[in-house]
Amino acid sequence: MSEHRGVAPGAGGGGAASDRSPARETFRRIRAHMSPALALAGKFAGQGAVETAGEGCRVRLSDGRSALDFGSYAVTLLGHRHPGVVAAVARQLHTMPVSTRTLSNPLLASAAEEVVTYLGSRLPRVYFGVNGADAVEVSVKLARLATGRTTVVAVRGAYHGKTMGALALTWQPRFRTGLEHLLQGVVHADPGDAEAVGRVAASGDLAAVIFEPVQGENGVVVLDPAILARWAADARAAGAMVVSDEIQAGLRRAGPRSLALEAGLPVDAVLLGKALGGGVVPVSAAVCSERLYRPLLADPFLHTSTFAGQPLAMAAVGAALEAIESHAGAAPAISAALGEGLARLREDHQDVITGVRGRGLIWGIDFAGPEQAGEVAFALAERGLLVSPCLSRPECLRLLPPMTATEREVGEALDVLSAAAGLAGRLEVPA
Repeated sequence: MSEHRGVAPGAGGGGAASDRSPARETFRRIRAHMSPALALAGKFAGQGAVETAGEGCRVRLSDGRSALDFGSYAVTLLGHRHPGVVAAVARQLHTMPVSTRTLSNPLLASAAEEVVTYLGSRLPRVYFGVNGADAVEVSVKLARLATGRTTVVAVRGAYHGKTMGALALTWQPRFRTGLEHLLQGVVHADPGDAEAVGRVAASGDLAAVIFEPVQGENGVVVLDPAILARWAADARAAGAMVVSDEIQAGLRRAGPRSLALEAGLPVDAVLLGKALGGGVVPVSAAVCSERLYRPLLADPFLHTSTFAGQPLAMAAVGAALEAIESHAGAAPAISAALGEGLARLREDHQDVITGVRGRGLIWGIDFAGPEQAGEVAFALAERGLLVSPCLSRPECLRLLPPMTATEREVGEALDVLSAAAGLAGRLEVPA
């Protein structure tokens, strides 16, 4: 077995006792101070080990194993510890890691200009946040303030976050149950209903429509560009805002820098996150039109956050965008290899794999049921491949490779997937 492949727990590097000690303490502390269920999930995913280091496409575990990371919920588009991003953040760490929030900061101004330029300067204003929900929250808040209206159209199957404003837009009942009375003012449209936005707009209270061109958490569902164009046109005609949430699929994860802008949609905001920090620091951005940003032009303190736009994150932004473009040429070959390989896997394991969807470097694999998906996820972890489950769609696993992955690593991932699917095919599922 290759030194890079998963090996039996306890093998390699110092013996089981020394390898397991940090893992045992980690799980004990999570059980005691966080959640026993979270500890159990982590123990299951790591086969009793915990993550200790990452470099490139690999994660090192506490028991000496090495796992290929094609997951991390789309954060590691550049892999772990990309040298260009790490160097930029390290320089800032030794200069000024936090901002006074009173004085103007050159890095914040520079990062804003870089993001605007990166998206072709069509959207001239930027609000920086720490996570994706920050960008979602500010976009909806600005839309309601700028229009003086309340209603927002989101999409069935959507995932925009779990903070209260973002949760109102998220479709999955699992996350909304018990809070419905606090999640008002949102209509969820059927993704196949081209007239949905027009009907809501007829009420005169439409503030915005928000959509993900690729619904990642819903199993990598690519929405129909023609329907998105109709929704955007109807929203604009009604004086409402159009927001494209590309936190997971943007920044070339699904191909272009922005899916909405490439499609020529008249959007008022593109939301970015995940890979925007280069896999080194958390940061998000709502890149906005003048009309959506108008409330912040009138009062820049209307929506603020202590750690939004902090220097460490701003140092990462420019370095990450530069690195993404430097590696972008490799992405089509990775995408093609995955698409072809996954199609073969579906053909070879028809009893287990029921569907494959995706574009670029984001792919969803549907299994016959949650049991098979769980069995495959367990077998993948055991064999040294990390993927991202879909919490909203438990029968689906996401494959999110870095654009730095080599041909050999893509082949390795496909081999491991094939072996895991073969094992799941022998699983007896209760009737």
